[in-house]
Amino acid sequence: MNKLFYFFIILSTYYCKNKTVKIKPVISTITESVYASGSLKSNQQYQAFATVNGIIQTIFIKEGDSVKIGTPILSIANDLQKLNNENAALASDYNNSSGNQGKLYDAQLVIDLQKSKMDNDELLFSRQKNLWADGIGAKVELEQKELIAQNSKILYQSAITKYNDLKKQINFIASQSNKNLQITQRQSSDFIIKSELNGIIYKLYKDKGEAITIQTPLALLGNKNDFILEMQVDEFDIIKIKKGLTILVVMDSYKGQVFKAQVSTISPMMNERSKTFLVEAIFINPPKILYPFISFEANIVIQTKPKALLIPRNLLLNDSTVVKANGDKVFIKTGLKDYQMVEVLVGITANDELASPSK
Repeated sequence: MNKLFYFFIILSTYYCKNKTVKIKPVISTITESVYASGSLKSNQQYQAFATVNGIIQTIFIKEGDSVKIGTPILSIANDLQKLNNENAALASDYNNSSGNQGKLYDAQLVIDLQKSKMDNDELLFSRQKNLWADGIGAKVELEQKELIAQNSKILYQSAITKYNDLKKQINFIASQSNKNLQITQRQSSDFIIKSELNGIIYKLYKDKGEAITIQTPLALLGNKNDFILEMQVDEFDIIKIKKGLTILVVMDSYKGQVFKAQVSTISPMMNERSKTFLVEAIFINPPKILYPFISFEANIVIQTKPKALLIPRNLLLNDSTVVKANGDKVFIKTGLKDYQMVEVLVGITANDELASPSK
């Protein structure tokens, strides 16, 4: 909370018959700030969840251990997935392209044979055609040779088509089997929960042998050296908050100490239930040791004036009027305010005496 009221000096105070206290304004520093409370969060902090259901088979780490990206945290047992993976590996090995080269070799032999037969039949047809041109041979024999040559050409082209279709089919089946193997391997990796950051394991929520679902949090991870301050700011104050503003932070964990922070992020979405906005900040001078969820109180410094004419806020009537010691009411214009004091811009001077009912 703002501490400027400790600097307020009552220059003239005495009791009168009407039991009032007479006070003079003072010139001092005033800071306008917005109060907020919240808790710490480790940078990149997240809860690890599984993408499959099962039973925790093995836990590889313990709370407080440091981890890197990809470090296994725990494994989940599922015998059916293991069988599926083995079956996919067998299918991929059986259907791989290199294992089906024999079929392609046989299909190529058929092409070669059909090519030789086509060449021979076309040669015989060409000879018969030359003989017919010289008046030798029967026309029916020429037509037979032509028909045989055409049929050989069709069979040759068909052999090429079958070879190409067989090659496509083999490549497709091999690719499909390999993809199925990759899918099952990827699914198998879902049964091992790994770290997604370089940091520390703050909490393990489950033990070995416990059944878990995809909705079950398994571990809490975060950065052990970098923390974010999360606080809720009321909707009436949020328009005053801007990135870069200085924040004064106090924590029960560090009693008597004040730490400086700076506004880093302002959420654009209001929490409709609490009517507050999430504001994040980073430490300027962080403590050496911090943990997630440590609570804190903060004052977000909006503006500071080093030489302002100040009076206690409890002297105000209707936020715009004060009573002088002689009983006259005076309209004033106010400026900055904190929890104890208010700045007076127009209406009175430092020499005016103001009246306040005694307690």
